[in-house]
Amino acid sequence: MSAKLRLSFGQVVYPACALLRASNLSMETAMDRAQKQEAIESLKGVFDGAGAVVVTHYLGLTVAEMTDLRGRLREQGAQLQVVKNTLVQKALNGSVGEAGDALFKGPVAIAFGPDVSAAAKVATQYAKDNEKFTVVGGLMGEQVLDKASVTALAALPSLDQLRAKLIGLLQAPATKIAGVLQAPGAQIARVIGAYAAKDAA
Repeated sequence: MSAKLRLSFGQVVYPACALLRASNLSMETAMDRAQKQEAIESLKGVFDGAGAVVVTHYLGLTVAEMTDLRGRLREQGAQLQVVKNTLVQKALNGSVGEAGDALFKGPVAIAFGPDVSAAAKVATQYAKDNEKFTVVGGLMGEQVLDKASVTALAALPSLDQLRAKLIGLLQAPATKIAGVLQAPGAQIARVIGAYAAKDAA
């Protein structure tokens, strides 16, 4: 037996350092698998919860530019996340077909948020301002969007703008009714008479 510590299992003799290396490798592999699974589950949550996901290429952007882009998205309630394509494809699990999987090639970052158009607005505008940043396409549920569709999505009103329009539509009749009720009695009578005549006709 040499001076080095050796452990014997049956007829095979292993150096203790080799066993330690194998043990560490096994632990690292288990941790790596757990981290990958956690990342996959996180991505599933993103795809399920986002109004739309914009797929972009960011190769060449500086840290400062990425920080700027993240800030612009955050102002609109959206986020940017650099992703590993193999993990994304596992998270999607074939739900978007080959066309969807094909979006995830090269250095990909996804922009997303609960609002359907917010991430698209910021991403398309940033792509116009910075040639190193490009919009590849997107996903809306299981629907695959090409670059033109993302541009069209960006042109839609935001959720806040839609809410404001809806409130405006709901308030408009109430304002008119209030104006009529505050008018002199004779004017109210004329309005009621006009409606009655219209109904009779």
